[in-house]
Amino acid sequence: MKRRLTANSLPSRGVPLWLKLVFSLWVVTWAPTYWVLLGPQNYFWLCNLANFLLLAGLWRESRRLVSMQWLAVALVGTFWAIDVGTAWLTGWHPIGGTEYMFDPEHPPLTRALSLYHLILPLVAGFAIWRIGYDRRALAWQSVLTWLVIPASYLFTEAERNINWVEGPFGQPQSVMDPWLYLAALMLLWPLLVYLPVHWLTLLLSRRRRG
Repeated sequence: MKRRLTANSLPSRGVPLWLKLVFSLWVVTWAPTYWVLLGPQNYFWLCNLANFLLLAGLWRESRRLVSMQWLAVALVGTFWAIDVGTAWLTGWHPIGGTEYMFDPEHPPLTRALSLYHLILPLVAGFAIWRIGYDRRALAWQSVLTWLVIPASYLFTEAERNINWVEGPFGQPQSVMDPWLYLAALMLLWPLLVYLPVHWLTLLLSRRRRG
């Protein structure tokens, strides 16, 4: 029997059932806990939304959904790990945005569950290795981001600064008009967060085919 080929001409071996089940267990544990402790507004975070979309992508074995969430979490998860790790060792946040991990006012359980930032890139990366990368993910994830960022600004509390719609690196900004800042954020997010991962993934895919 011939193996199914992806758009990148790589053999698709499918997502293992054990990964689908384990990740499903994670989501059904994490999602209601976050709802109770932090409220539904917290789901507007792109990295939190990635949990649900990645789960759907794993079960459907959808290269588009999995690839979109790979773009969403690969660089963000790396920066999150660097910021938390450096702060844990030195007390200094080189990037910012993870101060809540050391804030005793945040419930310990939510801080522990936030460690998923380390896991999502591994899950999405493994899934892409198994089923291939969809180069259209860059456009689709950018469109999703352009929908989520304005929604975060309109429907979430300003003090939460979800998706940094009130200011970069978790800090409010007052230099730019709020709507101008929001437009800049929508432009820069795909360029600075998604595009480098997209290019690197395509490069690695070509080398793997070779």
